[in-house]
Amino acid sequence: MDRAGIVHENFLRRVAARDLPAGRPPAGPMAPETAVQAFRAACLTRALDRQSRAMQRAGQGFYTIGSSGHEGLAAVALALRPDDMAFLHYRDAAFQIARAGQVPGQTPAWDMLLSFASSSEDPISGGRHKVLGSRDLFIPPQTSTIASHLPKAVGAAYSIGAARRHRPEHQILPDDAIICCSFGDASANHSTAQGAFNTAQWTSYQSVPLPLLFVCEDNGIGISTKTPKGWIEATFHARPGLKYFKADGLDLYDTYRVATEAAAYVRDRKKPAFLHLRTIRLYGHAGADVPTTYLSREEVEAEEAQDPLLHAVRLLDQAGVLTPDQALAIYTETNARVVRVADQAITRPRLQTAEQVMAAIVPPKRPCAPTNGPTPEARAAAFGGDRKAMDEPQIMSRLINWALTDLMLTHRELVMMGEDVGRKGGVYGVTQKLHARFGPDRMIDTLLDEQSILGLAIGMAQNGFVPLPEIQFLAYLHNAEDQLRGEAATLPFFSNGQFSNPMVLRIAGLGYQKGFGGHFHNDNSVAVLRDIPGLILAVPSNGADAAMMLRECVRLAREEQRVVVFLEPIALYPMRDLHAEKDGGWMRRYPDPSQTIPFGQVGVDGAGTDLAIVTFGNGVFLSQQALPAITAAGISARIIDTRWLSPLPKAALTSAVQGCRHVLVVDETRHSGGVAEALMAHFHETTAVKLARITAEDSFISTGPAYAVTMPSQASITQAAIALAGGRA
Repeated sequence: MDRAGIVHENFLRRVAARDLPAGRPPAGPMAPETAVQAFRAACLTRALDRQSRAMQRAGQGFYTIGSSGHEGLAAVALALRPDDMAFLHYRDAAFQIARAGQVPGQTPAWDMLLSFASSSEDPISGGRHKVLGSRDLFIPPQTSTIASHLPKAVGAAYSIGAARRHRPEHQILPDDAIICCSFGDASANHSTAQGAFNTAQWTSYQSVPLPLLFVCEDNGIGISTKTPKGWIEATFHARPGLKYFKADGLDLYDTYRVATEAAAYVRDRKKPAFLHLRTIRLYGHAGADVPTTYLSREEVEAEEAQDPLLHAVRLLDQAGVLTPDQALAIYTETNARVVRVADQAITRPRLQTAEQVMAAIVPPKRPCAPTNGPTPEARAAAFGGDRKAMDEPQIMSRLINWALTDLMLTHRELVMMGEDVGRKGGVYGVTQKLHARFGPDRMIDTLLDEQSILGLAIGMAQNGFVPLPEIQFLAYLHNAEDQLRGEAATLPFFSNGQFSNPMVLRIAGLGYQKGFGGHFHNDNSVAVLRDIPGLILAVPSNGADAAMMLRECVRLAREEQRVVVFLEPIALYPMRDLHAEKDGGWMRRYPDPSQTIPFGQVGVDGAGTDLAIVTFGNGVFLSQQALPAITAAGISARIIDTRWLSPLPKAALTSAVQGCRHVLVVDETRHSGGVAEALMAHFHETTAVKLARITAEDSFISTGPAYAVTMPSQASITQAAIALAGGRA
């Protein structure tokens, strides 16, 4: 018999014999009907854990990670409102079950068993993963969260106060809601969690509303590594700006009392709190994990002797709510019901095809109120003296600034956040004047933590805002890329499109900055972005395109709920000239606010048939510089600006090179893992033309005179074009 069976038999035997663990008598405000509701949720949690393991042994279930020992979370759920959004630890089935009891029409046993069976009828993930979550219960799904959900919980809590000041069209959280975020004691040590705690404290310290309840479920172990005894209390009991509460999660009455106090503090004060909850972990960590391989049998049995269900039976008996026999009957009936329901759940259909699995990567479009743009008076007030300059060619950074201004005038739900985006106006001045135009509520200067910046954006997006976060440099994204991969992009997938966190992430990046920063400020790798399903990556090459593409990116986020990365080439921000000093060849006029470049549309300059140069970003600029020499060599060429790097606009690219005999891919990213690999593969599969590529070396970028030697240049593009197309040297 495995440990689950042992715990089950022990429960039956000890309740029948009235052999219940000692503990404090029941105390606090928990009403009898609430206590019974918590106990029923705990019994269902335990029964589902046992059934999940049985289904996996029978080949009808595919993943197990249990909640047994953490049943006290049922009392936490009942201390909150069902419209308090909850980002849950993966051991919190009891929380979701108890909350389901607060909302009419819910069928938690059926829903969870469909999830265990990976049925396509699973109401949260559509059979894609065994996850907790429910749209009706305000529980966005999480997978195996190792603290990655904490930053977005901070963002969601911040959004509640922000929505009172600037109400977004698709707001879902009430003005007096709080956010609950739960996690394990081991996860509390993760750098992501520590960043979220610090951000919450930093925000609270400045008296900014942040109604957030952290719930740390301290079972004393992370997989097989023990948490030092007393560590959580020692590190959290006296943090500035974070009120500490402590409860015994084995005691439903104590948990409910303290959770009620903590929730009232958070709701009334609009400040974050930390609820430290003692729990135990029954069975192993997950799946086939056997705790006796790293814990002594005596330790395992000592934990099992403190089974929270046994404590609950004692407490309910002492409170005069249920006799042990009545409690045992509820437990037995619940187990039998779960077995009956499971027999039906395993017969339900499952996903069969790649198309079915992938259907939820892109969330459904949502209806948005029509927008007519700002009035002339509003634009005049916002732009001021800049309006006179709009008739003259300008550099890219200024045109992006004007596009952002028009977009924020048009859509009140747009908010920007990032380090130095507000008062300073960004490192390169791209967001200058926006703080004065729109105020600190919409131009949020954050602390220096990329995970918190993206977490703020993800959380605010879940309450109807359309965030435009900024990461100062592409290399800085690597500190926080899991917030895109593991959180933002996966949410529609694991919720079957019911939840999304649309945003447009602006990043300054790519190479060719002269003498500044080396590889940490000149990063020419986008591989991590192109590897995320559902994410759109856009890279403009000139100011007019940047303005029009940015408008399309906002539309994609606002209407199609997409996660979009808008990568702005730093070296092109100030670029004025193309061929000669003061020729102004790379400046553009500001396009009318109604003009956009649709998603997937590529740019084509020229109609040459000898050679198509396919490139993007700085490569467009360098290819244009090389074009006179290529033409002089007798080669008629066209330059194709890919613009959209993920997903690649394959049909548009194929059409754009039609009629050309040669294709040269110019890629400023690295030879290995760069964009050219995908472009070469695509043209090889769809055309019969002769192909060649020129890329950056597999190298970091240096500072000083050699800043550009590892990347394509005007000269190297010319040489490659002549070598490929057979022109005159």
